[in-house]
Amino acid sequence: MSTMVSIFVMLGVGLSLLAFFLILQLNKTVGKSGKTTGHSYDGIEEYDNPLPSWWYWKFLITIVFAIGYLIYYPGFGNWKGIGEWSSVGQYEENVEIAEAKYGPVFAQYRDMPLDELAANSDANKMGRRLFANNCAVCHGAAGMGSYGFPNLTDKEWIWGSSDDAISTTILNGRQAGMPAWGAILGDKGVAEVSEYVLQLAGRDVDEKLATPGQTHFQNYCVACHGPEGKGNPMLGAPNLTNEIWLYGNSRDRIRHIVVNGRNGVMPAFEDKLGPDRVHILAGYVRSLAAKDEG
Repeated sequence: MSTMVSIFVMLGVGLSLLAFFLILQLNKTVGKSGKTTGHSYDGIEEYDNPLPSWWYWKFLITIVFAIGYLIYYPGFGNWKGIGEWSSVGQYEENVEIAEAKYGPVFAQYRDMPLDELAANSDANKMGRRLFANNCAVCHGAAGMGSYGFPNLTDKEWIWGSSDDAISTTILNGRQAGMPAWGAILGDKGVAEVSEYVLQLAGRDVDEKLATPGQTHFQNYCVACHGPEGKGNPMLGAPNLTNEIWLYGNSRDRIRHIVVNGRNGVMPAFEDKLGPDRVHILAGYVRSLAAKDEG
């Protein structure tokens, strides 16, 4: 925090502790035992007694504890505390302990091919937990995806289905880029190329729009999606001939994508999980796809 904010916090904490101490002292000495305040209600009189000693010392101990806490731990402005504790440091310490304990368990599977991992029940259980904690929020608990997130249980692999491709996707993440063509094609051109994309998928189309749309496709889209629209895993360009599309397959959806483009991001998990855990996770992802094949 800034110096001014730090000073404000320090003054607030210091004055609060001082105020608590003064209030405690006043309540210890004010009043005489056995005397009343003169207030009476329904036959009950209010006495003006000081705090009991045990109560006074209990409150005093809490103030002393607070001072000791603020000396050892951060909390008094920018003061880091003599213990130099931090939540980040505590997290890193816990990670080191966990890695020392569980690292060898994950390491025993590092040389196993993904197909073997997918068939290994112990590795699969670990992979399922890793998936639930890190992947299910986007791909769903069963890996079936949702709008904008790939279904991992089918045979469609945008970035390829080899062991290296799956592991690389999880380790390094992916950045998909579909440029916006609205300004270049105009409304008429967008309608035409969208109609041709529908034709590639085998849909009934307006030939008057699809025919010039093919020309637009050859000029602007073939570099990524290929001359037949079957995509390119090296670029993450999806196959346009099967209607397994992340963002829907209606005319309006397709036109929206052509006009505005898309920028999908798959986060990298190498730093968070490490290579051994990623390898086990990749084996579990492989097992999800195998269900569709069987």
